[in-house]
Amino acid sequence: MIEDLALPFMQNALVAALLAAVCCGIVGTLVVANRMVFLAGGAAHAAYGGVGLAYFLALPVLPVTVVFTVAAALAMAAITLRHIEDTDTVIGVLWAAGMAFGIILLDLTPGYKPDLMSYLFGSIITVPTADLYALAGLNLLLLVTTLRHYNGFVAMAFDREFAAVRGVPVGFLHCLLTALAAVAVVLLIRVAGLILIIALLSVAPSLAVRRSASLWRAMVWASLLNAVFCLAGLLLAYQFNLTSGAAIIAVAATVFFISLAPGLARWRRGA
Repeated sequence: MIEDLALPFMQNALVAALLAAVCCGIVGTLVVANRMVFLAGGAAHAAYGGVGLAYFLALPVLPVTVVFTVAAALAMAAITLRHIEDTDTVIGVLWAAGMAFGIILLDLTPGYKPDLMSYLFGSIITVPTADLYALAGLNLLLLVTTLRHYNGFVAMAFDREFAAVRGVPVGFLHCLLTALAAVAVVLLIRVAGLILIIALLSVAPSLAVRRSASLWRAMVWASLLNAVFCLAGLLLAYQFNLTSGAAIIAVAATVFFISLAPGLARWRRGA
């Protein structure tokens, strides 16, 4: 294992894992604290539509998918702001419609067609260097944006109605967070795949939010936990010849359910 770390693809995989951990630690904490995990998942699956549209129009995949996914995410955000009671239904419909749109366009595309499973599970072992620069730029953008609007995000997470009364631009921050999550999803889709992105956006941040006294501490802990999950998963995948994305998710899920054990034990004693 130590000798293989000298290989360029292994070094890229480790750097990608750490960058993805920080990215999902920041965005995921904001998403979990504002109870928007399902919205982020909807944006993630809507990205399929952008992939299909790019191949159908024979255009570069990344910019087309970014524009399509951000547009779909903002549409979800706008609808859910106005129709809170129908949030789950609206996101579920757009989630499915985005995937169906992408698959149909790929079916109609002549010639070479990409394997959609690669977008579902990703391939962190084959990350090109160019993607690392894009992820580093995304992390910088997330840090600057979070620092700029930190107090607003905290107020929105605590009590949206009270924050709006106090003049916090809740609608703008809601849409901004949704757009950031969408961009993160698109840039991570080839690295981690949709399923792993959702896991990194939800598992570690949920553990961190429940055990942190402030939002910034939760972001730090979520980033560290995601890093541990990614590195442990990569190690397991290397040792036992497993799919890296699935191994990382298995580690994260195991830790999550272990963390629930004390609460379940207290619940059973109380029952």
